[in-house]
Amino acid sequence: MSDAALQVPLHTSLQTTPLHALHLELGAKMVAFAGYDMPVSYPAGILAEHRHCRASAALFDVSHMGQLRLTGPDAARALESLVPMDVIGLAPGKQRYAFFTNPSGGLLDDLMITRRGPEHGDDLFVVVNAGCKDADIKMMVTHIGHRCGVQPLPDRALLALQGPKAATALAQLNEAVLALTFMTGASVTLAGAECFVTRSGYTGEDGFEISVPAERAVALAKALLALPEVKPAGLGARDTLRLEAGLCLYGHDINETTTPVEAGLTWAIQKVRRAGGARAGGYPGATTIDRQLASGAATKRVGLIGLERVPVREGAPIVDAQGHKLGVVTSGTLSPSYGEPVAMAYLAVNHALPHHEVYAEVRGKRQPMRVSPMPFVPHRYHRG
Repeated sequence: MSDAALQVPLHTSLQTTPLHALHLELGAKMVAFAGYDMPVSYPAGILAEHRHCRASAALFDVSHMGQLRLTGPDAARALESLVPMDVIGLAPGKQRYAFFTNPSGGLLDDLMITRRGPEHGDDLFVVVNAGCKDADIKMMVTHIGHRCGVQPLPDRALLALQGPKAATALAQLNEAVLALTFMTGASVTLAGAECFVTRSGYTGEDGFEISVPAERAVALAKALLALPEVKPAGLGARDTLRLEAGLCLYGHDINETTTPVEAGLTWAIQKVRRAGGARAGGYPGATTIDRQLASGAATKRVGLIGLERVPVREGAPIVDAQGHKLGVVTSGTLSPSYGEPVAMAYLAVNHALPHHEVYAEVRGKRQPMRVSPMPFVPHRYHRG
């Protein structure tokens, strides 16, 4: 998470999540993030929280994210007019990663879509990024609000329980969660609260995201934190975990000027929505994206591993051996899992080759880095 992402004008009043008082009770260091007062870390510190998530189970408050539901028989077809994903073919109980695009093929936001099934009126449950949610909701109301209901859910909190022992922990509250596999969801009662749970997350580990009524969020969080496997973790560890997992952070690794092809997200565009598919195009920027899918893009998002133990942060220029600028780091940290610098950057395709050596400029010195496959840490999703 960049320093820029943590800074807001002093006169800005920050919003709080339903767990705000609990964060203070737990001794959290709070920072401004996307207009919210959020925990960046707890007394154990970012490194310990990161390692606990990789080894056991960590609980994150992600209630700043936007939750909403799209309702009505035309909801899936309507949403397909804004994203290049197969929403119509999404089966009940299944979840899909998606992104909104603009007319030039750039990324307006990335999001998660779940078709929830008959008990929810076959709605689409959508989770969008905190910093984009107001714009996303306005865009959906403007462009598809006449075709389906667009209902924000500000009365719900969102918790993420992540790590190899997340399933063991959550099953102590309700064994029904064990039936879920990666990218599926179901309604589950947890600590007396009616929740909607998906087996997904943003750390590369197995885990769950839990939508819970705001008034029951503290009780659920306390029930989870009472379990021996679970400890709290803040935004700092969430950022280092997702970077090790090779996952993009909107506004940093992807934005309105990067296309899905440049970002390496073409795996998320199903065949039915590509050129020649049964429902090809029909979303903003389709012409550009289809062209790049066919012939490639000039730049590409890559992973970089530092060859010296000097952290390389967001904004560091990437140059070749002659000092010619090749790109810029979009996310970077010292990997808590491996103790070496890891980063993401966009490079011209002729430099985005595996094991190609480039240099990051850090405080006037060139630090050697090597293009590396991502994820840096293998994903451990539970696929059944």
